[in-house]
Amino acid sequence: MSSYKPGRTSDRSVSRLSRRAFGGVVGASATAAAVGLPAAGAQARTGADEQPFRAAARGGGRRPNILFILGDDLGWADLSSYGSPHIRTPHLDRLAREGVRFTDAYSGSATCSPTRFSLYTGRFPGRTKGGLAEPIADRSVGLDPTHPTLASLLRDAGYATALIGKWHCGYLPDYSPTKSGWDEFFGNFGGALEYYSKLGLAGEYDLYKGAVREGDAEYKDLRYYTRVLTERASEYVRRDHGAKPWLLNLNFTTPHWPWIADGDEEQSAEIVRRIKAGEKGALQHRDGGSVAKYKEMVEDLDRSIGEVLRALKKSGQERDTLVFFASDNGGERFSYNWPLSGNKGSLKEGGIRVPTIVRWPARIGGGQVSDEPVYTPDWTATLLEIGGARPDRAHPLDGTSLAPYLLKGEALAERELFWRVRGERALRRGGWKYYRGKDGADQLFDLDEDRREQADRAAAEPRLLAELRRAWERTDEGLLPYA
Repeated sequence: MSSYKPGRTSDRSVSRLSRRAFGGVVGASATAAAVGLPAAGAQARTGADEQPFRAAARGGGRRPNILFILGDDLGWADLSSYGSPHIRTPHLDRLAREGVRFTDAYSGSATCSPTRFSLYTGRFPGRTKGGLAEPIADRSVGLDPTHPTLASLLRDAGYATALIGKWHCGYLPDYSPTKSGWDEFFGNFGGALEYYSKLGLAGEYDLYKGAVREGDAEYKDLRYYTRVLTERASEYVRRDHGAKPWLLNLNFTTPHWPWIADGDEEQSAEIVRRIKAGEKGALQHRDGGSVAKYKEMVEDLDRSIGEVLRALKKSGQERDTLVFFASDNGGERFSYNWPLSGNKGSLKEGGIRVPTIVRWPARIGGGQVSDEPVYTPDWTATLLEIGGARPDRAHPLDGTSLAPYLLKGEALAERELFWRVRGERALRRGGWKYYRGKDGADQLFDLDEDRREQADRAAAEPRLLAELRRAWERTDEGLLPYA
């Protein structure tokens, strides 16, 4: 782990922060100049005014509401607060200024549904059959309704629960958020849909509204999907929930393909025509999109989140609501991941390192940055502890609660972050990362010095490589095998 401990700034911690801040300033400024953007603006977006994380002396208060927001296939550097030279995300940048921005935060896997399994269960995707699908593409598997989830455990502890947006953990009739702990559901079951028609990968209509006592039924709304989700989420946070705290999982599909922004109705109609004509892969939109269109979609996501946050503020609940924002995995075709290598689907840094922001005004100070390595299962454990819910003993969590670190300033013990996908493996311990790609070669990277994973230290550190490989294999032995 990082040698930085809350309440004490070590020389190495300052060195790491300085290298990252300096690299971000220079890289963003140089890139900004190259594309005609003001360097001063680029420098302002790199976190030059941030302070190393220190737990605030703010105690007590009620259990928080939890607004957990996921973007879809958003890259690590696709936000201006993470160094993007061309995308402007003022609302998420403001969220970061008011909370904590994590530089070394990771998704639970490299694709959509396994990461969601790791969030909802707090466990490695490979603990469950549905988590082995990378991602789920048919109706044969899903999140077992008998498995305890973040939502079911918080609901048992007195929370109202809702999921708005992308589910991607199984299809009806066997799988649904309303079968796995969420009181309400409004969204799509599959991995992607056309933003206007709501047609999914198999040409099916995929927008549903559900509740525990009513079941799930198709819901007709042919407006742009991001607008619809934003409207629904804003209504939920404004709602009077009585004395109950609430959990809202808000899962946008933006900026996942197809590359359609609000107003692109002609492009939408063309894709719909191709889907209905039986063209396989039409929804993937491999012959469309651009950096400019991607920029438009990400900035629309930012505006939409800003609208939900305004609704939260007007409701009077902002201070007592923990807002979490991240991406479900690394970026895809048009994403900006510099300086990371790899993208969605890979266990290189670009496939799993994601922008992550946490804000809770009642308990956590703003304007801070943390370089502690954390990942999706940690947030499940953290939210359960903060929400006063107990994990299920029969399904032990794989993540570590960050509540003592965030709220009390306790140091995080050194531990290992583990990933496995078909054909790839990775494990991070402190600043070291063990990686094996599809070529079968073991590699070792010092991420403190080489975030781009270009300097393979395997030959120079054979003992460490062997130790981390054994650690990965020990964890893997406890997981379900791939078919």
